[in-house]
Amino acid sequence: MGSNDFITLFFLVAAVLIFLQLRNVLGRRTGNEKPPRDLYTPRDAAGPEAQDAGKVVTLPRRDAAGEEEDRFAAIDAFAPAGTPLNESLREMNKADPSFSPKEFVNGARMAYEMIVMAFADGDRKTLKNLLSKEVYEGFDAAIADRESKGEKVKSTFVGIDKAEIKNVEVNGSEAQITLRIISQMISATYDKADVLVDGDAETVAEISDLWTFARDTRSRDPNWKLVATESEHE
Repeated sequence: MGSNDFITLFFLVAAVLIFLQLRNVLGRRTGNEKPPRDLYTPRDAAGPEAQDAGKVVTLPRRDAAGEEEDRFAAIDAFAPAGTPLNESLREMNKADPSFSPKEFVNGARMAYEMIVMAFADGDRKTLKNLLSKEVYEGFDAAIADRESKGEKVKSTFVGIDKAEIKNVEVNGSEAQITLRIISQMISATYDKADVLVDGDAETVAEISDLWTFARDTRSRDPNWKLVATESEHE
């Protein structure tokens, strides 16, 4: 949720592993890369070679209702059936059959930490991989403004208290998921004279954000990117 700012080899390797895990979890899909294997396809649809005795084990066919019930099992476990969130998650799953809300949230949590820390460190390379063009331009401008003033940010990411899906929209092939993320951070900004100008170097602050991730479900790129951020004031 880029490793130029890490000093030791340990942290370099850790950053690479986190990034790879993020790509595997947040961007995980199969339906738009290669058609998934249909384990319930009858033998005669597999071609002459597959019909040779002893080479193919024909599994029992399932009706469409049973297959759909299996597909939505993870969604029903995540959000009660019949609720608006459940219905919208089902639409998301229809657009991308490999989509799992639980795995998406886990990936989004990692993306969140990576993005906020990359912003604090001025790590544009990491941000570019995780943000849409428009959001990246906003982050880049803020970093450039900070750099022009000679300011630096020192941040410690404490953790995420809650991450929950608030809204899912599927318009054609474009899918967007908005999450409410409550995190805890220590952040302080210093000027070129090393004088504190913003934040607190000792106090843990609670931050509540609404972040929206998006991807084109028809694209061969499986990764979601951050397309909108908003601070939530309760």
